[in-house]
Amino acid sequence: MMNSLKNLLNKLVPGIFGKKKHIKLGLYGPPNAGKSTLANKICKDWLGEEREMSSVSAIPHETREVKVQENISIKKKGKQLSFNLIDTPGIATKIDYEDFLKHKMNKKVAKERAKEATKGVIEAIKWLDNMDCVIVVLDSTINPYSQVNITIIGNLAARNIPVLIAANKTDLKKANIKGIEAAFPQYPVIGISAEKGTNVDELYETLFSVIKR
Repeated sequence: MMNSLKNLLNKLVPGIFGKKKHIKLGLYGPPNAGKSTLANKICKDWLGEEREMSSVSAIPHETREVKVQENISIKKKGKQLSFNLIDTPGIATKIDYEDFLKHKMNKKVAKERAKEATKGVIEAIKWLDNMDCVIVVLDSTINPYSQVNITIIGNLAARNIPVLIAANKTDLKKANIKGIEAAFPQYPVIGISAEKGTNVDELYETLFSVIKR
């Protein structure tokens, strides 16, 4: 009955329940997939200046808290998409301080980093309830059939959030975009290199079709 009422009102007063003009676009994925690199690339392309949202590092969980860049507008072929970009910590099903010891951290620092990373994952999951669309950034050189990836996709599907998958690091020899397409056929997959900027324009263009406006 509620949907019928909404449809009737939309016919009488077009746009009363229209699409949002400004959305929240989240970047999600496992650690070291390239989320922050992509976030920084988006800011550089559309804010007209170098503006790093997050630090980039080979050490996992470099981003340990949600970072927000407001008021970004993408313009392609006469269309415009305005959004707040949310770069989230890498999602992990297990965070062990011993993993950080491999990167020459002392035990105290490693334990603190693991604690912050765990808190960041919890925060990132909570932010899902605020997302209008999510770009899932996956490392195309790694087998996509992981517990972490399935958990991320499962959470997005349960919330019925529009998803675009960025198969990152296509500049590397082991890149396998088809593997990611086979793992998650329900979503569009665009192969990119966030670091080199390869095919990022196609990612932007695909966003318009993913986000129902």
